[in-house]
Amino acid sequence: MNLQNAQALHVHQKVTFMVNRYEVFADDNGKPGALVGFAEQKRLKIKEKITVYTDSSKNQVLFEFNARKVIDLGSGYDVTDAGGRSIGLFRKNFAKSLLRSTWHLEQPGWGQTTGAERNGFLAGFRRLWQWIPVVGDAPFPMRYHFDFTTENGAPVFSVDKKTWIRDHYLIRIQDPGVDRRLVIAQAVALDALQSR
Repeated sequence: MNLQNAQALHVHQKVTFMVNRYEVFADDNGKPGALVGFAEQKRLKIKEKITVYTDSSKNQVLFEFNARKVIDLGSGYDVTDAGGRSIGLFRKNFAKSLLRSTWHLEQPGWGQTTGAERNGFLAGFRRLWQWIPVVGDAPFPMRYHFDFTTENGAPVFSVDKKTWIRDHYLIRIQDPGVDRRLVIAQAVALDALQSR
């Protein structure tokens, strides 16, 4: 499969004791097909770095993303290929994210896209949820979705949470020019880094 031709991908997260595991699948008629990416996020790391491999053997690096700073309220994450060459970067817009999570994604020679939670009401409710005693420690039970668009509003890709409890996401890609590795990095980050 040529990853760059993918119009849809599936990301599944599995939580283990010390690691969050991510599997990225090609789309097969609306369902997860062949595995095209595999990553593990170690918990309690001071500076975030996630390597995405082509499969679970972890023999071949597809790409990785690294936090620019230890405490990262908006400085960003660099996405590089297996040889260390830049694919792009993404960053959270800290000020806008106080009300509605907002991310910016940049790809060399292609421009910037902005992604925000689709439902403003749900975004506000999710923030209140974190402050409810005892309940706020539980995972947020509602599904949330992000739409990424160009500066002139053209759709680039969307990330939809498909399940209530487990973290399964469907990525739909509308812009053929966006690097799929950058899209996968952003989708994994939405799950791995969203609460930060």
